[in-house]
Amino acid sequence: MDRHAHWNEVYTTKRESEVSWFEAVPSLSLEMLEAAGLTRDTCVIDIGGGESRLVDHLIARGMGCLTVLDVSAEALSRAQARLGDAASSVDWIAADVSGPWAARPVDIWHDRAVFHFLTAAEDRDRYRAHLMHTLKPGGTAVIATFALDGPEKCSGLAVARYSPETLGRELGASFELRDARTHTHATPWGTSQSFQYSRWARIC
Repeated sequence: MDRHAHWNEVYTTKRESEVSWFEAVPSLSLEMLEAAGLTRDTCVIDIGGGESRLVDHLIARGMGCLTVLDVSAEALSRAQARLGDAASSVDWIAADVSGPWAARPVDIWHDRAVFHFLTAAEDRDRYRAHLMHTLKPGGTAVIATFALDGPEKCSGLAVARYSPETLGRELGASFELRDARTHTHATPWGTSQSFQYSRWARIC
């Protein structure tokens, strides 16, 4: 499956509020980033950021070390258009997280709903390699996935579902769980999706 083509098609044919993952305010993500010690000098990468409004809130806080990565160049283009001149303060990377790419080292790695699409072990291996290469020792990974009782598919694609414990086994011994939350996300059309949000410290 060509992930680039799939997600570009999604963002070409649907408006921002027509996708299930839309959040006007990413409250829980912001709360977990704050718990990780977010300051104006913190470097953050948003994995699968797409059209997410998280970057808007981080820019509004005066942060200047921000990177957004998404497999869909169309999604990034739409986010840049929304931000206008402020988009120039962000590094934008159009790439599959499990493919070849590089970014400057960061203090916080944020991923809301990308990891659960990586159903192949080799893709998860490459994800972990990028995580270890990009996140500074002592940094924080905030990763949200569908929970064990969450959807089995999203946007027509199969997903893997996780608890904090099963996600921890995927991340490996370099990460220590610091916080875990269950979260029920309300889609724009009123259905509910069960997520788990977890915050991990890179300890080695």
